[in-house]
Amino acid sequence: MSRPLKKRRVCALPRSSHFLPDTISSGEMLPPVKISLEEYECIRLLDYEGMTQEECAQQMGVARTTVQALYVTARKRIAGCLVEARPLVIDGGNFELCPACRFNRHPSRLIVQKGSNDIMKIAVTYENGQIFQHFGHTAQFKVYTVENNIITESHILDSNGAGHGALATLLQEEKIDTLICGGIGAGAQNALAQVGVTLYGGVQGDADTAVNDLLAGKLAYDPAVHCSHHEHGEGHTCGSHGCGSHHCH
Repeated sequence: MSRPLKKRRVCALPRSSHFLPDTISSGEMLPPVKISLEEYECIRLLDYEGMTQEECAQQMGVARTTVQALYVTARKRIAGCLVEARPLVIDGGNFELCPACRFNRHPSRLIVQKGSNDIMKIAVTYENGQIFQHFGHTAQFKVYTVENNIITESHILDSNGAGHGALATLLQEEKIDTLICGGIGAGAQNALAQVGVTLYGGVQGDADTAVNDLLAGKLAYDPAVHCSHHEHGEGHTCGSHGCGSHHCH
């Protein structure tokens, strides 16, 4: 039996969890960009408090590689929010509030201790070794267990024909904290955010390579990914044309 995933320690909740561009007054409403509470915490500690990644990792109780992945995701999503004038929502995630902060016993900068241990479980939408390009229609995930930035185990997980919402629940039950996929709709993104799964969408190519790129901090993905396959009707599938040049971005 695998060890349970660590919750990421969050020391301060945001004063506001919703930020709206002034374009909303003109009636123009784009889908919101969402970041999790632990992604917000990384931004707060690294960019606002000025901590190093090692100090941030120590304060959040995770490995530096986890901080690196959370930080890159949050920065790209916030950049997409600013450039596209989309609302920003801070919500959800796999976190716990630090009890010491309630009594002001938590130092703002910590001495880094060696040997921190962190376990990640990464799922990739999967077909014949490649990243399947439509989350809602994926028949399989390849699941990777990562310990201290090293893949220690991988296996295939069948989706059993589950729909978008049920897939998010399936990943939650399997203790998945990170998903790599191709196209994915806004509803599925919301469902994943609610169960604390960090999303890297708009990725194509070999599944194993994508996971190794993620661990190396060089994964190419789209923070504003979406998929409009539901508009094509029930007969449409992704596997035959790859979606990369169709309607998944």
